[in-house]
Amino acid sequence: MSRRARIAVAFAGAAFLLALILAALRVGEEPGKLSDWQALLLGITQGATELLPVSSSGHLILVPWAAGWRYLANHPDFNKTFDVALHLGTLVAVVIYFWDDVRRLVGAWLRSVGRRSIQTNDERVAWFVAVATVPAAIAGAAGESFVEDKLGQPWQIAILMALFAILLWVADRVAATRAVADIGWRGAVLLGLAQCLALMPGVSRSGVTITAARFMRLGRDDAARLSFLLLIPIVFGASLLKGVKDVAFGGLPPGSAGPFIVGMIAAAVVGLVAIWALLGYVRRHTYTLFVLYRLALAAAILIVIAAGWRDKNF
Repeated sequence: MSRRARIAVAFAGAAFLLALILAALRVGEEPGKLSDWQALLLGITQGATELLPVSSSGHLILVPWAAGWRYLANHPDFNKTFDVALHLGTLVAVVIYFWDDVRRLVGAWLRSVGRRSIQTNDERVAWFVAVATVPAAIAGAAGESFVEDKLGQPWQIAILMALFAILLWVADRVAATRAVADIGWRGAVLLGLAQCLALMPGVSRSGVTITAARFMRLGRDDAARLSFLLLIPIVFGASLLKGVKDVAFGGLPPGSAGPFIVGMIAAAVVGLVAIWALLGYVRRHTYTLFVLYRLALAAAILIVIAAGWRDKNF
């Protein structure tokens, strides 16, 4: 392990220990609201599921639904700002892990803008990421209220979990014959359109972009790396927009400081682990494990609803 990697591991371990201590001491929480322990679990959930092809938005609904936590569902303003904190955590994880790639691609993009031409593979990839961000940004801004009002019920999540699991399984059978720099402008637009589908809880942003990339004949490792790079601008833009709209103008809700800090730290640390684990796994295996997990989770949700243990809506 390199010196940089050892420092990162030590820092991540210390950060997670800090989150545990804050949760144990119940720092910054208020009775009757989201607790630090609940925020810790949701941060872990966000860190793992945002970066694996299993749907973070779906899991962030399913965990409170299964546990019977009603606070976030009953307090949408708190939920929106807490969601910003969790996504900032996973954004930090991706930027830290891919810092060399981020710095190289940003530099390549700026050079291409300066000379008004695209000449290198890095410049092509940087522009592909930029182009793929546009449809998702537009759809996110235009469709946010529709998604909040009409989508995200447990029974809907189960259906989308299963449907996009099957698509991922089909895409993963495609032979890998192309590199990221070869996907072209059409491929970049298609990736952007695929990201739009991830607004629906249960689809998975990483899952649908990996699926689209595999259909384009990218290798499993390249598909995952491209998916992580696509996360940076879209999550940064969404977090900035929501942060300004819901936090800067609305202010932090009372009792949010502790849960926000704990959740964000947990999301960042677990996100780093998730990236490392996924990239190591897909170099040697297919995505079938995640397909089976999604199908099993979809079946479990429907069984719980059918048995009457939880309502189909939340």
